[in-house]
Amino acid sequence: MNKYNIIVADERYVETIAQFQVDMAWETESYKLDFSTVKRGVQHIFDNQNIGRYVLVMDGDKCVASMLNLYEWSDWRCGNVLWIHSLYVIEGYRRKGIFRMMYEHVKKEVDASADLMGLRLYVEKDNKRAQDTYKAMGMTKEHYDMYEWLK
Repeated sequence: MNKYNIIVADERYVETIAQFQVDMAWETESYKLDFSTVKRGVQHIFDNQNIGRYVLVMDGDKCVASMLNLYEWSDWRCGNVLWIHSLYVIEGYRRKGIFRMMYEHVKKEVDASADLMGLRLYVEKDNKRAQDTYKAMGMTKEHYDMYEWLK
């Protein structure tokens, strides 16, 4: 039996999730985020659950991983694509199948839903370890490049 539990987060975890995001930005891109801004950003999801939700992995009472799922309407598919964002697993729990467990959980939800059409994510272009993990999970790198303008 798996010793970890997957839960949909509630507001008790706002600070934990925010700290995970600050840690992830620093670890993956050496980018320093402002905790209070990130905390407000996380709270926004709880205040507007129609745009997304956080999924957590718990080891007993300890939160060891979080993942944001955002809904994107696809007129081509007449349904939502579920985006995987802000994925973070604390260091001592990496390479133990935590992401695989989260991914399979969410994929089953998509498979069972008439309103969800698939899963997508983006990854920092130099994060080869993450890219190798996603490929091993059966995800494919598609023909779209991402462009952005950020304020």
